[in-house]
Amino acid sequence: MKKHALLKKTGTDTLFDSVNTGLLVVIAAVTLFPLYYVFSVSLTSQAEYMKTPLIWYPKGFTLENYRYLFSTPMFPRAIGISALLAVAGTALGLLVTAALAYALSRKRMLGRKTCLLLILFTTLFQPGMIPNYLLIRELNLINSLWALILPMLSSGWNIFLMKSFYDSIPESLEEAAVIDGCNDIQTWLRIVLPLSLPAMATFGLFFAVAYWNVFFNAVLYINDFTKWPLQVVLRQMLIDSNTSAGGGVALDDGQRMNPQSLKMAAVIIATVPIMLVYPFLQKHFAQGIMVGSVKG
Repeated sequence: MKKHALLKKTGTDTLFDSVNTGLLVVIAAVTLFPLYYVFSVSLTSQAEYMKTPLIWYPKGFTLENYRYLFSTPMFPRAIGISALLAVAGTALGLLVTAALAYALSRKRMLGRKTCLLLILFTTLFQPGMIPNYLLIRELNLINSLWALILPMLSSGWNIFLMKSFYDSIPESLEEAAVIDGCNDIQTWLRIVLPLSLPAMATFGLFFAVAYWNVFFNAVLYINDFTKWPLQVVLRQMLIDSNTSAGGGVALDDGQRMNPQSLKMAAVIIATVPIMLVYPFLQKHFAQGIMVGSVKG
């Protein structure tokens, strides 16, 4: 058989590709410019910032904004709390979601349909803010970091997606594991979980972002400022220039730092950790994002 010659692009195809490329470049520039601007301001000195209303690139380059933030007791403590929430919350969230979804994917589970209906009910009807607050208060979790972890451990949507992924795994693999002497827990740990890495990586990323950015629950349940996560500290810096990391501060050499630059530096510090996580999960993300979309 003769190989088919590659189709040549017509003038319309070339124009279409050029318009698409130009449009994507514009969208990318509009999307990235705010982050670039924040980064530039965070590295700009007080004197240069006061001269120019719009900073296109760092002027009077300085790292004093970052140095000062890490020298305050509140900011490093908030980073540690957010990191703890992200790590512990992600681990527990994955454990609860994966274990419950696997149990619900087994047709022999007693009360399976009832559990599925109850979980579906939670996706359709939400109790609201006040009942949630009353529940947290009755559990004596006010001012406890558990108040930020437990309510977000999972959701009906995540459980149904994970269950759909487990449903796509051939039952013959589990039957072979049972023949080899594995019980249900061993089958899940040794056979099912290794096959679930793309889904686990995707859900892990979602959990990590949610816990790192936790804000509203912290405002509701955490009154002790020593337990504030990073996002609440950022809020406090943005609305109150008189906080420990928000006001103008004189350095040893007499230079005064710009409160706006301090805020921008804080935003960069809060953004970078999550941005660094994506490259490590990218190879799994493309597969995991399709969880439950195709059943084999």
